[in-house]
Amino acid sequence: MAGPLAGMKLIEFDSMGPVPLAAKLLADMGTEVLRIARAGISDRAGGADLLRNRPVVRIDLKSPEGRETVLRLLAEADGLMEGFRPGVMERLGLGPEACLAANPRLVYVRMTGWGQNGPLAARAGHDLNYIAITGVLNAIGGADRPPPPPLNLVGDYGGGTTFAMIGLLAGVLSARETGRGSVIDAAMVDGVAALSSGIHGMMNAGDWQDCRAENLLDGAAPYYRCYTCADGKYVSVAAIEPQFFSLLLEGLGIEGTRFVQRDRDGWDAMEAAFAACFASRPRDEWAEIFARTDACVAPVLSFAEARRFPHNVARGIFSGPLPAAAPRFGGVSGAAKQASEITAEAVLSRWRGPPHRDMADPAALPISTTDE
Repeated sequence: MAGPLAGMKLIEFDSMGPVPLAAKLLADMGTEVLRIARAGISDRAGGADLLRNRPVVRIDLKSPEGRETVLRLLAEADGLMEGFRPGVMERLGLGPEACLAANPRLVYVRMTGWGQNGPLAARAGHDLNYIAITGVLNAIGGADRPPPPPLNLVGDYGGGTTFAMIGLLAGVLSARETGRGSVIDAAMVDGVAALSSGIHGMMNAGDWQDCRAENLLDGAAPYYRCYTCADGKYVSVAAIEPQFFSLLLEGLGIEGTRFVQRDRDGWDAMEAAFAACFASRPRDEWAEIFARTDACVAPVLSFAEARRFPHNVARGIFSGPLPAAAPRFGGVSGAAKQASEITAEAVLSRWRGPPHRDMADPAALPISTTDE
């Protein structure tokens, strides 16, 4: 299966976090991605799996020859994705002006945390900092303690990877219609803020309090939170709709008329009753009880347990070293491939010639394949 993005060509400048995942997902969908890494620099430990499905060419970006090589590659590409601080690519002679001069149809995606402008644009930062200034971090966790770091899924990958991909694909579609490329400012602070639009909508309507543990979706509601079971493991409860709430009470063995779901005055008593019930059995017993209902109760699994969970196994979500490609087209997920070392000339020969086999297929080019 070639993938829905077969024929699209992307240059990925080696970086951390959101860019490698975006490139991987795009490659999973058929994009021919070439990763450019600095000559003589080993790939970061622990990142090998994210780099598996696209070849790499190592270029000295600070040399005139390296810059010329990159511009020749970009002349044949649809897009470029980089994750440096503002100004770095310009200092290398590879800023948007130079690259679009080489290829006016190029879509130039700039992935940063703070964005290309603003008082913090040149400052260092990480996921936790980016989600902190959007208001999102302050809304997570208990009211009596500092907000917990929600992994780096919200900023790096939700606000970063996702919106970099959206920008690239929108830019490529526009370029195919107009013949003109574009420069995409994909900032994590922008993406995270956009993801919180629904919360802002509720706040504007007076349905959301701007503090932790006071709202329907932040743990205040007893029917939308996690509980500790007899074995110290946890279950998640998300019985928001009345019919699901009724099924939750039934599964817990609680009389259906004991609690009024939306009566906040009764939430403390409701939470205490739910906590006592869940604490009476181990997690997997509760998972079995609620597996047959629409009560919206699911076990909280570790990463290792998630690989063995029957639903995930049935869908093949964790069949390889990384989760399966998403989304699926026609119900089929993309296949992971090994990474390979390649030369710029081999890429140019392929991209200038007639389309043929996948560039990441070791048999498609006369190169030796190494698992990075």
